Amino acid sequence: MSVDPRLAALSINHKTVDGWSMPELVDGVAAAGLQAIGTWREPVAEYGLDRAAKLVRDAGLRVTSHCRGGFLTATDPAARAAAIEDNRRAIDETATLGAPTLVIVAGGLPDGSRDLVGARERVADALAELAPYAGERGVRLALEALHPMYVADRAVISTLGQALDLAEPFPVEQVGVVVDTFHVWWDPEVWRSIDRAGDRIASFQVCDFLMPIPADVLLARGYMGDGVIDFPPFVAAVEAAGWRGEVEVEIFNADVWAEPKAQVVETVKQRYLAVVVPG
Repeated sequence: MSVDPRLAALSINHKTVDGWSMPELVDGVAAAGLQAIGTWREPVAEYGLDRAAKLVRDAGLRVTSHCRGGFLTATDPAARAAAIEDNRRAIDETATLGAPTLVIVAGGLPDGSRDLVGARERVADALAELAPYAGERGVRLALEALHPMYVADRAVISTLGQALDLAEPFPVEQVGVVVDTFHVWWDPEVWRSIDRAGDRIASFQVCDFLMPIPADVLLARGYMGDGVIDFPPFVAAVEAAGWRGEVEVEIFNADVWAEPKAQVVETVKQRYLAVVVPG
């Protein structure tokens, strides 16, 4: 198979082909001539962590990120302790898979709370506990800023600048940030923040922001080229900041999930070449 050399940097996140088992993901990505995947905890657990790590290794693939840790905003002491322990397990999983990065989604406001400042402080406190452990395991925590429409229920970190503020007290090899086009494309400070991030960039994810926004805002992601995001400036910005890693495509979209999975992978390849890294 003749493969465009630009595809060497393309990674398929498991959510993009939601419904594939771990073996189907690995076989499908390898059959498409690609070299990298992003994993999610649930399918890995279903297949078995050690088996999944061997499966990826034997196929000659690399794992670019493991998703997800986080949800660190609880006020109840027992819930907070459970979250810390679960994140430690996620860090261990990431290390076993040979992935460099565990994506961290901070968590939203606890039920009944309006204390956004306090929630962000609890994320910082949790990172102080988790970052040294991640460092010991050779894993970098990657803080992902989510679009502000998710601030109440999923992530009290809404901008790349906020993610960097939380990351900077920690060694760069322990805590970095995710640049996800879907979540940060709207931010007028994004270019300054990417430049500021430099080697804090631990993951670069792409997909498009669809209009009109679907009723389920979680599923507002689309193939690159189907929405409003201009991708080449993001590629140029992260490369100027020093990023030399993969470009991971992560799409949450019910229509995409209903398509034949091999077709989804081929569409992602075509759109990546035509829209994200044209020429």
